[in-house]
Amino acid sequence: MPSQQEVQWSQLKVGVLVLVAVAVLVLLIFLLSGGVGGLFTGRLTVHSYFENSAGLKVGAPVTLEGVTIGNVKSVRIVTDHKLTPVEVTMKIGKQYQPALHSDSKASLETIGVLGDTVLNINSKSATGPPLQDGAELPTTETPSLSDVIKSSQGTIEQINTILAKVDSLADSLNSGKGSIGKLIQDPELYNRANDAVTQIQKLVDEIGSGKGSIGKLIVDDTLYNRANETVGRLQHIADQLDEGKGTAGKLLKDETLYNNLNKSVASARQLLEDINAGRGGLGLVAKDPEFAKKLNDTVTKLDSLLTRVDSGEGTIGQLVRNPSVYNNLDQMLTESRGLVAGIRENPKKYLTFHVKVF
Repeated sequence: MPSQQEVQWSQLKVGVLVLVAVAVLVLLIFLLSGGVGGLFTGRLTVHSYFENSAGLKVGAPVTLEGVTIGNVKSVRIVTDHKLTPVEVTMKIGKQYQPALHSDSKASLETIGVLGDTVLNINSKSATGPPLQDGAELPTTETPSLSDVIKSSQGTIEQINTILAKVDSLADSLNSGKGSIGKLIQDPELYNRANDAVTQIQKLVDEIGSGKGSIGKLIVDDTLYNRANETVGRLQHIADQLDEGKGTAGKLLKDETLYNNLNKSVASARQLLEDINAGRGGLGLVAKDPEFAKKLNDTVTKLDSLLTRVDSGEGTIGQLVRNPSVYNNLDQMLTESRGLVAGIRENPKKYLTFHVKVF
């Protein structure tokens, strides 16, 4: 039978073991609850205010750029903030204090589409002083899943309306209504298409066998031979031109033509320079104002004379305009011809010489 001292020693060992187990259990609970930075590390208490908790729960992770730095200690409603009544108190590891600023932004985000809500802190553009214990962290509202669903409700309704119309259109097409429905349901289209394909195949066969004009162009070698001969002749002509044969070849190869053309251009240039300088007859015509004046007077007088002639004034005007002058002249010529003919037939009748002797 154990002594009293042994029993007490056994009870003491059991008590110590129970205390150690309780301590380990408390430590595990603390670690599993999202605590960061170790058991004996200092922590900052920070508050933020939101319009809606968006399903945020106590113990939810607090992240900085996606890295967990603490967890949510409480979520409650306060009456002091009417626009943002949801107060979120969080505990953050003190070792992250240099990365947190007074103008950092806190927002509620959802992990995945249907995941839990976490509190994320964004310090990318923050430049303020380090965040202090008990400070209020500014917030940015991000749309939750319900907000997204509400905003997309109108789009969903429009899609449903469009789908209903598409379903109605598909029913109409399936029943053969409308032009497209007839194209889909009417077998006549298939028959016509089949006939067209048959005719095209027949046409291709005839062309392949050399029938018709197109078939001869494709199958008959005569066209190729003629084209080959034509190309050969063109090559021969090109060779002759390159050798300077014939008129066209001389035009391309003979330098005499170039020299003559160059001299002609030089002469024409010299002639134009003389005319521009007022030398020679053409130069006087182009440059002398006295000659131009005289020429203008002459043209004016000639125009006046032609006007008088056209109006029948003067002898020339009468000859041009008066028909009696023409008739008298024509009659005189006729009588003159008759007189000449009579003289030739009987000159003695008209040519009589009388000789008197004194």
